Amino acid sequence: MVVGVAFGKLLPALTSTLSKLEFGRGSQVNVPIGILLWLMIYPMMLKVDFNSIGGIAKRPKGLMVTLFVNWLVKPFSMAFLGWIFMQHLFSQWIDAEAAKNYTAGLIILAAAPCTAMVFVWSYLTDGDPVYTLVQVAVNDLIMLVLFAPIVMFLCGVANVVVPPKVLITSVVVFIVVPLTAGWLTRTLLLRSRGKAWFEKNFLPKFQSMMMWALLLTLALIFAFQADNLTSKWFTVILLAVPILIQVYFNSSLTYLMMRKLKVPHNVAAPGALIGASNFFELAVAVAITLFGPSSGAALACVVGVLVEVPVMLSVCKVCNQSREWYSR
Repeated sequence: MVVGVAFGKLLPALTSTLSKLEFGRGSQVNVPIGILLWLMIYPMMLKVDFNSIGGIAKRPKGLMVTLFVNWLVKPFSMAFLGWIFMQHLFSQWIDAEAAKNYTAGLIILAAAPCTAMVFVWSYLTDGDPVYTLVQVAVNDLIMLVLFAPIVMFLCGVANVVVPPKVLITSVVVFIVVPLTAGWLTRTLLLRSRGKAWFEKNFLPKFQSMMMWALLLTLALIFAFQADNLTSKWFTVILLAVPILIQVYFNSSLTYLMMRKLKVPHNVAAPGALIGASNFFELAVAVAITLFGPSSGAALACVVGVLVEVPVMLSVCKVCNQSREWYSR
């Protein structure tokens, strides 16, 4: 995080150039971060056994809990937290109009469940790769239908349009491409080398690469937002409060509900992380479209980007350390 901010402040021209590299104009999907995410997602996709996807229908409890938290709890709880903190508890530091903008940004952020990084969190908690893939895919399908109505209802704004290019590009870049690459690699190596060699010799090679890719992703995110962090640091801190509460509340709720329903840990841990993380590319794009690039709503979504990786890593740690308690 420190390296990222220093990079952004000391090399602003290079940082600006990197931040503007997108997979197509208006896609909001950054090329350097996309490539680093491929390096993180690819190892997870190598574990996907397509023959077991049909078995998800026989154990739907984990998926139902994830969908319940993502669509019936998360946006509404964030709307409540935004109203409490931005428009009341922090009102002495934020004027009324700005508070409404910040609240709108928080709602937009919470209404967009994460797509890409979920695979990384699942990998770090030894999650079931097939179940994680199904959870993400179902969320993406529901997002096409529910995202706009929820944002319109909670924000009180009309004509919310989900930017199709952002959504489609993200799904292609972060799911279709690494999934296809993982499936081809897995199929070819299982046929030529066998399952034992694949799992004991090939898969372990990606652990250090994935960790370095995650660290570089974190550094780039903070480099791209270095100016916001240093010039609007107090507002960033205020906005981080409801986001942090929401992340820990939703992840805990999902995790405990899964345990109560006796869902296996390798489904519950990724489910808790899906329930807490956000699709920030989509959120930022929608906030900019509705309120403008310099709006409070856009800044609120940017703060979501800033807290995403370090906070979600802490949730991963809790899930891993509580594995024995969960299974007891």
